[in-house]
Amino acid sequence: MPAIWWARRDLRLGDNPALSAALEADQLVLPLFIIDPQLMNRYATAERRVAFLLRCLANMDAELCARGSRLLVRRGEPFQVLQELVRETGAEHIYAEHDVWPYGRQRDARIAQDLPLDLVDGVTLLPSGSVLKDDGQPYTVYTPYSRRWHETLETRGGLASLPSRCFLSPERLPPIPHDLDSESLEQVFADFDGFIPSEVEANRRLEAWFEGNPAPVDNYDIERNRLDLDRTSTLSPYLRWGMVSVRRCFAKVAERCAQFAGVYPTGLDTWVAELVWREFFQDVLYHFPRVITEPFKQEYGAIEWLHSPMELDAWKHGMTGYPVVDACMRQLLHTGWMHNRGRMIVASFLTKDLLIDWHEGEAWFMTQLLDADPAANNGGWQWTAGTGTDAAPYFRIFNPILQGKKFDPEGVFVRTWVPELENVSTRYIHEPWRMSGAEQERVGCHIGKDYPVPIVDHKIARQRTLDAYAASREHVQQQREVES
Repeated sequence: MPAIWWARRDLRLGDNPALSAALEADQLVLPLFIIDPQLMNRYATAERRVAFLLRCLANMDAELCARGSRLLVRRGEPFQVLQELVRETGAEHIYAEHDVWPYGRQRDARIAQDLPLDLVDGVTLLPSGSVLKDDGQPYTVYTPYSRRWHETLETRGGLASLPSRCFLSPERLPPIPHDLDSESLEQVFADFDGFIPSEVEANRRLEAWFEGNPAPVDNYDIERNRLDLDRTSTLSPYLRWGMVSVRRCFAKVAERCAQFAGVYPTGLDTWVAELVWREFFQDVLYHFPRVITEPFKQEYGAIEWLHSPMELDAWKHGMTGYPVVDACMRQLLHTGWMHNRGRMIVASFLTKDLLIDWHEGEAWFMTQLLDADPAANNGGWQWTAGTGTDAAPYFRIFNPILQGKKFDPEGVFVRTWVPELENVSTRYIHEPWRMSGAEQERVGCHIGKDYPVPIVDHKIARQRTLDAYAASREHVQQQREVES
């Protein structure tokens, strides 16, 4: 009898637990992707990300066809689509990866009541919910979570236990009956600025990240925060859509470590830490689904955020008057990607300098980022806003001038994305408003005309934010005292 492989965010053939389970269960496997109107409505303003997904599906269909199969694409409410396909084919199993997003969990619970849905792990290396304190409670701070994560992994054999054979794609797959209808995928002609949406490209990037001596990953800890240098793996869009498995990423780390006699480059540990952050945020969403709509730290639920459409729009389009902020935001608009350091800088500026609700920034990132993931996006925004799962105090506020000087010291990154400042000297590149009138004339950049005056004074804004956060803490404490 047929088995359905319901592909969702595991758009690959190699090292795919759901596909492997389907192949082990039945001889005929039906690869299926469901275009869920409810999700498409959520993504209505995320045109680039939807285009990226569609191109990826087209590439995966080509890979399936090369192996004798094809991708079934159907549009509709998932339960109804699956129910109809089960009726058509007599399928006895439906295999898919676990989803920690609240909508996904509710959807899957509903489907499992009436259909043979089997969920397997795969989005994270360790299953969400499996890393717990001694008392069975979930972790809410990264560092202790990371320690227990590594301990848990060691009890399961460690990184060295990851099987390499599973990373190979099936050479052949059973043909799909011709009478099974499939919706044609919309042709996409968008340019993704070098991010080719395919499993082949994902694996190429991963191999390049570990290639050479030293390999780029070996020095990841040294210059990973530099905005002006290409020192990151740029694998995030591929991990988001599952074009490469996180298990394979960890296995590459194990292979690299094995090449050294005892002491290996610290960049490997630093990159692993970033992958564990990804696991942590998935875990937080799994245990605390409320974070999608409210602050994790409830004492910041009464912050009086400012409502300023003009300042929000200036932030979105890179017109704040702070060069490093504007460069990061324009990079996002142009490419659908932003350096992680840049994400922290612009998030701090929105929430701490402009005092605009982090929900606004989170929503904008979800529409613009190719790698937008509900768990990581929410976790990152709340971490920077000081409302999330973080041991650092709420008064951590990035200075956008100092951040620019530290992580783009010569202004190369700023000049790349803010061409108005192309001729500004390094001395003024992160503070162009300090140029004299004569200097502005000389470089052809008049502040207030060719490039905006800063929309907020950082020093004044910092104190305003400290006051707002303190007031929220006090208000919530008073409410708790009244209620008790």
